Amino acid sequence: MYKINLKIATFNLFQFCSSEFSFYTKKERFSAQDWQEKKAWIKEQLLKMDCQIVGFQEVFSQDELKELCFECGFKDFIVVDKPILEEKTKTYKSTTVALASKFPIKSIEKVSRKDDFTFAREPIKATICLKESLEIVVYIAHLKSNRLNEFEYKFTTNSTLEEKKEKLETALKNNYSLSLKQRINEAKTLHFDIKKQKNPTILLCDLNDREFSVTIEALTNRRFYIKELKKDDFILYDSYDLAPKKVYNPHPEFKGIQRIPTSYFVGKGNTLDFIFVSNELKNSVKSHKVFDEHLQKNQNGSLKQSDHAQVVCELEV
Repeated sequence: MYKINLKIATFNLFQFCSSEFSFYTKKERFSAQDWQEKKAWIKEQLLKMDCQIVGFQEVFSQDELKELCFECGFKDFIVVDKPILEEKTKTYKSTTVALASKFPIKSIEKVSRKDDFTFAREPIKATICLKESLEIVVYIAHLKSNRLNEFEYKFTTNSTLEEKKEKLETALKNNYSLSLKQRINEAKTLHFDIKKQKNPTILLCDLNDREFSVTIEALTNRRFYIKELKKDDFILYDSYDLAPKKVYNPHPEFKGIQRIPTSYFVGKGNTLDFIFVSNELKNSVKSHKVFDEHLQKNQNGSLKQSDHAQVVCELEV
């Protein structure tokens, strides 16, 4: 049987915006030197990660990213949306996602949805040809962030689906968090589109929600929608759960398996960046690695680097 070793990554670039423009407010802008340093660091990361497929978030300057990816050996690069630009002040008001691939991108489709629904950031859905008789569908997403720091629930590995759904219902009924409402609707829309796919499917995303969250249930678990199901029935799996584990030993007294955070907020680490795979790829995951050296030096990250770690998953397809 012919096998392909496939390395894929999700990479939040943290305000990838050319020094000619500002992002969000007029005063937020890179100097020419800082912009060159940021691009050099991203290029260094991409070469270090050595992936064939990468999904990007927080992309303002699309042409510059395309050029950088081609310099790193990628053959195809796509976006499906344009960031909103305030022409008068040369200030971008929204970001987009992007996809770079060393394999041919065969087609791009819009994620199906209700007519009145819009994503905070339009996701990418692309069919990629790994070889003549093998195609995969790759989604790139950046779900709604909670910028207003509205109240949202935190769950643990012991939280049941019933508890999560009950608290979500309360939150939506009382309008505790409009961000959560938008994020759940984005997760639902992706769930039903992914469920229809016939080819093996991968989702590369900045989820803007944590491990064990109700957002992950809405995205991956059919039991979230079908009360009659007695057991979980997943359409997607977190690649971290499928990969062999390494013992993480930050303190002499602790020896155990601990997930490496991909982002920090007020000194607390969270996993916000995920690679999910469909059932067909469940037994294909060989490794899951977090590139977080820059966050070990500075948990808040740096605009010249990123405030997120990069996640890389290796598959044998």
